[in-house]
Amino acid sequence: MSGDIPRSRDIFARAQEIIPGGVNSPVRACRQVGCEPLFMARGEGGRVYDADGNEYLDLVGSWGPLILGHAHLEILEAIGRAMASGTTFGAPTEIEVEFAEAIRAAMPSMERVRAVSSGTEATMTALRLARGFTRRDKILKIDGAYHGHSDSLLVAAGSGAATLGIPGSAGVTAGAARDTLVVPHNDLAATEAVLATGEIAAVIVEAIPGNMGCVPPLPDYPEKLRALTAAHGTLLIYDEVITGFRVAYGGAQALHGITPDLTCVGKIAGGGLPAAAFGGRADIMELLAPLGPVYQAGTLSGNPLAMAAGLKTLEILRRPGTYERLDRLGQIVAEGWLAEARARGIPACVNRVGSMFTLFFQEGPVTDYASAKRSDLQRFGAFFRGMRARGVSLPPSQFEAAFTSLALSDDDVGQICEAARETLREI
Repeated sequence: MSGDIPRSRDIFARAQEIIPGGVNSPVRACRQVGCEPLFMARGEGGRVYDADGNEYLDLVGSWGPLILGHAHLEILEAIGRAMASGTTFGAPTEIEVEFAEAIRAAMPSMERVRAVSSGTEATMTALRLARGFTRRDKILKIDGAYHGHSDSLLVAAGSGAATLGIPGSAGVTAGAARDTLVVPHNDLAATEAVLATGEIAAVIVEAIPGNMGCVPPLPDYPEKLRALTAAHGTLLIYDEVITGFRVAYGGAQALHGITPDLTCVGKIAGGGLPAAAFGGRADIMELLAPLGPVYQAGTLSGNPLAMAAGLKTLEILRRPGTYERLDRLGQIVAEGWLAEARARGIPACVNRVGSMFTLFFQEGPVTDYASAKRSDLQRFGAFFRGMRARGVSLPPSQFEAAFTSLALSDDDVGQICEAARETLREI
């Protein structure tokens, strides 16, 4: 590693004087892994470089959006062409229509599409829309799933299999949490018991949870959940902010053979710029203003730079062999790590879907948030620090998924596996 002056440490000290906690999103503070954050200066392909000039192979990918890697030339050119005509208008543009058409072509369940600027906006509005459509107040979410930081979704489970949500953050009122119920992931019996009340407007699920670590649904869960919601007049919302265009071009719903009522996408859909979208059945979406009584608005919704980056990303992802390569890279890393851990007698298991994966430091299986929380967090922290010291950037939490990108070469994943071998030997 290079650099004699720890500029990241200096920048972090300055940041703590002006930004709460020194970061603009909490997990970046690296507190779970027992170290200070690195301040990144640039990215190129499958690598990032910190303020001290140190180089890291990147398995964070800005938490998922950078499926093509950093500073991809075709993306930069697309943004540049759009920028030459202006950065924002607050008025409709043709590229917004092209973006919506591309999203619908990839995910036909999204018969109507509206662009927003973040995944939080998308999920928040999808839930408001579901309540307006069904004229029911309550929603059901999965324990440990994350759908952004709107008040009704920042809830924690109480005791028992199916519980009323309780505020999971200071500043969230009991009233805001009251209409959100929580059940364990993959628990169809608990879900059915709640839906049988006839009070639930929507069930919102991470299509493949990535915020308790990567925890795929059990084989029959998506199909049965779809049938249960339909039987009880409840809308099914697929949060594909992470999985959309990541696990397949058509998202997890294509893998599952499921047609949700509403879908939320983001991250990859914006090509690395702040963009997201939600959409679904035409009869539901047409309740949105200006056609209907459900209000939503955003000054930067459909921003032309983000639309250009997203469209170009989707075009590249449609090229032959893309997802086969992503899957192979994810398999090499995930299975390589697991083999190294087991060879050293370290309790470990891996969950993976394509290029999205998590190494849990426990025997497993990990099928829900309760089982994910049995992981050895101290050992994960040691693994994170050892990998960073060997030039590999990981998500600084046991409960986040890692991602491979198309910018990584076979030699790169070999280096990542070698770093894991040395780190696991050390810890």
